[in-house]
Amino acid sequence: MQSDIRKVVTGASIGNAVEWFDFAIYGFLATFIAAQFFPAGDETAALLNTFLIFAAAFFMRPLGGFVFGPLGDRIGRQRVLALVILLMSAATLAIGLLPTYSSIGVAAPLLLLVLRCLQGFSAGGEYGGGAVYLAEFASDARRGVTVTFMVWSGVLGFLLGAITVTLLQALLPATAMESYGWRIPFLIAGPLGLVGLYIRLRLSDTPQFAELSRAAQTAASPLREAITTSWRQILQVIGVMIVFNIGYYVVFAFLPTYFIKTLKFSATDAFFSITLACLVALVAILPLAVLSDRIGRRPLLIAGSVAFAVLDYPLFLLLNTGSLAAALAAHCVLALIESVYVSTAVSAAVELFVTRVRFSGFSIGYNVCVALFGGTTPYVVTWLTATTGSAVAPAYYLVVAAVVSLGAVLTLRETAGRSLVPGAVASR
Repeated sequence: MQSDIRKVVTGASIGNAVEWFDFAIYGFLATFIAAQFFPAGDETAALLNTFLIFAAAFFMRPLGGFVFGPLGDRIGRQRVLALVILLMSAATLAIGLLPTYSSIGVAAPLLLLVLRCLQGFSAGGEYGGGAVYLAEFASDARRGVTVTFMVWSGVLGFLLGAITVTLLQALLPATAMESYGWRIPFLIAGPLGLVGLYIRLRLSDTPQFAELSRAAQTAASPLREAITTSWRQILQVIGVMIVFNIGYYVVFAFLPTYFIKTLKFSATDAFFSITLACLVALVAILPLAVLSDRIGRRPLLIAGSVAFAVLDYPLFLLLNTGSLAAALAAHCVLALIESVYVSTAVSAAVELFVTRVRFSGFSIGYNVCVALFGGTTPYVVTWLTATTGSAVAPAYYLVVAAVVSLGAVLTLRETAGRSLVPGAVASR
């Protein structure tokens, strides 16, 4: 059984890391993409447009959730996970092959938008599918840490994206990076996607879904059933995931650009900072998830949201002292606070739903939240900084998010250790 769990965790995690590598490199290459796909002149406008296309992909995620969630509740989790990684990798590979604005004019950013939307559509099935898949294979006593491998592997994907882009910038002359080097990380998505697809095709479906299927008890209309029977849980997921997503994209997607554009540090400094932040998260997330299996989900969710609400503003002041050491420390503390929250948020959210509509319910709630508060974050905080003239403006956005999510957390019942099968005795 332990070897089966390792195989399942590996399959879900590798595929998820590939998905988030694909998403991450777009953010890390934002300045190059802005130069290649928009007319020269206004660098700030080009960067904002690049982040707007980044956000547009996230608006497709609810659609992906509405399609892939019910599909996963009808035909199985494993088949959907194989399909979404194929779509994501194909779209990312195509971005690496796109002609630029200088070659085909306005068609270039339009095609970029289409491919980013395809990425978002596929990602709408990835996170929910992977989290549900792991939850339904895990033991009740270790479900928190098992599900949290989805979060951990996402951070790993971000880190690998940062390393890939930075190595290219270090090895290639600036002119080469601008002309073709930026394409290389996108082209890597092809073989990586095939590896992830191969692994996922070799996985079996979850015992809980297999039992439902054998008993002919799968939902005939999972989407309708999820919305009519689990609307409260869907709203709870949206609320809980607000600071999860805003914090995640501030810490791991926005701050590298913030280091360069606002704090005026070098690209090397920004790389060093995001690497440290990712390492902090990679070290902290899984032990914190183990802790959530022992003491419950609510204590960690409350601690993380309160820490964000209280410490965001002082940490952004520390970022802006002009000291690289202070900025690095602030970035790492923000990553640690985010780790406290994300270490248990996904498992807590998945545990709210019954098996018949678990994929649908979690995917809808999570992806609606991501669309509204995740992908928009780099654009919103960049706009806030530019329009207010305040370098600490992103902190206000984070504080509000933390307070709202704290309110949602307080409505949750404790689910750690409880069986996901109605009438079953939880194992410890």
